Amino acid sequence: MKNACIIFLFLFGIASAQNKKYNSEDISITPLVSGTLIIPSIDEKPPLAIIIGDSGPTDRNGNQQMMVNNSLKLLAEGLFDEGIASFRFDKRLVKQMKLRSLDEKNIRLDDFIADAVAILDYFKKDGRFSKIYVIGHGQGSLVGMVAAQNGADGFISVAGAGQEIDDVIVSQLANQSPGLVDNARTSFDDLRANGVAYNYSPGLASIFRKEIQPFIYTWMQYDPKVEITKLEIPVLIVNAGKDIQVQVSEGEILKNAKPDAAYEFIPTMNHIFKEIEGNDLENSKSYNIYNLPVIPRLITVISDFIKK
Repeated sequence: MKNACIIFLFLFGIASAQNKKYNSEDISITPLVSGTLIIPSIDEKPPLAIIIGDSGPTDRNGNQQMMVNNSLKLLAEGLFDEGIASFRFDKRLVKQMKLRSLDEKNIRLDDFIADAVAILDYFKKDGRFSKIYVIGHGQGSLVGMVAAQNGADGFISVAGAGQEIDDVIVSQLANQSPGLVDNARTSFDDLRANGVAYNYSPGLASIFRKEIQPFIYTWMQYDPKVEITKLEIPVLIVNAGKDIQVQVSEGEILKNAKPDAAYEFIPTMNHIFKEIEGNDLENSKSYNIYNLPVIPRLITVISDFIKK
């Protein structure tokens, strides 16, 4: 779980669930991107949160075939109960997998950013909302902070990295597989300089196999601590104390880069917004409990930020 989850979940299928309690509208933004809009039944225009999921073929509910926890769905419903509308969407990989058109060598982070910008542009033309906020989770934090530069009213990073992705992975390896650190650093440097890396250890094949090197290369072109400084809108950074995928220091890097951002540390929250009181086994099991609630503190922190 610790090594793989941050980026390499490309080969999983998709699971989805809906709840008819909420006023929902399915919307297609582009041929590859569609999602669910839920709007509270209130008289005044509510704010809208665009929720951008984490790495891999993550669906609008935060799920993949081998990981069904409804994290994004439950987040959206929690915001709904606080009077905040939301749009959550299937990443383009979901549609491509269903169409059997997914080719790993053609995946680019820039496409994820373009999709998020298209969604933002779509709702900027919709007159039903008072303001539009972007919420980015994990990889979606970087995608969201770049997209939010195109006219969002606020940005929220949840469990987002503060370093460039190569530095994030090297930091993870230093804790988990220190013998691979030097080779990984050299291979990332080769990839950054030449667009390709050849001399990587077999133990790093999941990161450097040739089919996904173009994707990693495009991801490396964005530095979160630089991108977040480009935002001239309210920013909230949320960090989780029980996150086994993203270190607490990553959120602190973002906060240091953007000193005027609001910052919230939730000690018992894990990467998928669930409350964890026990050990890593409890943490890992939570990734496949579909009805385990989102920690209430996250809903409160985000809704207070949006409504203030």
